Amino acid sequence: MYKVNVNNNSFEVKLKDGQIEIDDQSFEWDIAKINDQSYHIIKDNSSYRAEIVEADLKNKNVTLKINGNKYDIELKDKFDLLLEKLGMDVSASAQMNDVKAPMPGLIFEIQVSEGDEVKKGDSIMILEAMKMENVIKAGGDGVVKSVKVKKGDSVEKNQVLVQF
Repeated sequence: MYKVNVNNNSFEVKLKDGQIEIDDQSFEWDIAKINDQSYHIIKDNSSYRAEIVEADLKNKNVTLKINGNKYDIELKDKFDLLLEKLGMDVSASAQMNDVKAPMPGLIFEIQVSEGDEVKKGDSIMILEAMKMENVIKAGGDGVVKSVKVKKGDSVEKNQVLVQF
């Protein structure tokens, strides 16, 4: 069983014996892949062109464009629903506590300071390791409490760089 949220409308999807049921109604369609991002769909004698605009498989989010209309889709499987029920869902863990060095290296540049608000994916600092510059990004949303290193510092793997 899956819970699917499409543009803030929720549906229950079940796969039974190779058949799809949406809110306990049988769903019949014919789908053909055009290329890696596009599909042709026939449903109830109507033709649709679906294009994958964006796919975040880790978080189970997809944005589709179907015949020019945009749809934001979020999928939750039985494990996601169980974690949510137990209060241990991904959104609860999206807040960061700290950012650690992924490898030993030298702090080349620091792009945040105390009090800065960062969003998931924002660049925090650049770590130089093995003659390469590695951008360290925020793993979630948060406000910087303290920066534990300064430009030019040598750091070890798993050393705390920034606390949130």
